[in-house]
Amino acid sequence: MRGKQTVRDMILSMAVIGALVAGIYVFIPHNDSRTAEVNAVKTVDYRVELATARRAAPYPVAAPKGLPEGWRATSVSYKATKDGKGGAWHLGLLDPEQEYAALEQSDAPAKKFIQDVTLGAEKAAGKQVVGGTKWDRYKGEKYRALVREQEGVTTVLTGTAPYGRLAELAASLEAKKE
Repeated sequence: MRGKQTVRDMILSMAVIGALVAGIYVFIPHNDSRTAEVNAVKTVDYRVELATARRAAPYPVAAPKGLPEGWRATSVSYKATKDGKGGAWHLGLLDPEQEYAALEQSDAPAKKFIQDVTLGAEKAAGKQVVGGTKWDRYKGEKYRALVREQEGVTTVLTGTAPYGRLAELAASLEAKKE
C-alpha cells in the first residue's frame, strides 16, 4: 500500500502522538511552584568548615550570626595556601528573595582579590555605613559588592542581592579567630 497514505492517516498519527505526550505530561510529576524554585538549591551546614577556617586562617574569619529568617547558606569553602598567605574563605548564601550573596575573605593582595570575587566590578561613588563601619561600594555588570579593607584581611560581600541585603549581611558578621 505504498503511496496510498492520506492526510487522514497523518492526522490520526498526530492525534495518537499528541495523546501519548499529554498522558506523559499528566502522569509524570513536575512542580513549577515557588517552593520548587527555593528547594532547587541545596542548603548546606557550614559550621565545621567555619571552625576549620577559624583555626587555619591567619586573620579573624567572619560569619553571619543572627541573620533574619529566610537567609540560607548554599556553598562554603576555605582554601589555605602552603605559605600561610592568600588563604580564602567563601560562604555563599541566598537571601529571602532568592538573590545570591557571598561573603569572601582573604589576606591576598586586595586589588586582585576584589576583582576576582566581584567578577570585575568597579568602585562606585559613595560608601555604605553599617553599624558605624564604612564599606566601599562596587558595581559591576553582574554583581554589586560591599568591600572593607583592613590590615591583614579584605572582606567582600558580593552578589546579585541589592545593597540593602548586602548591608543586612554585613551587620550580622562576627569575625573570630580560634
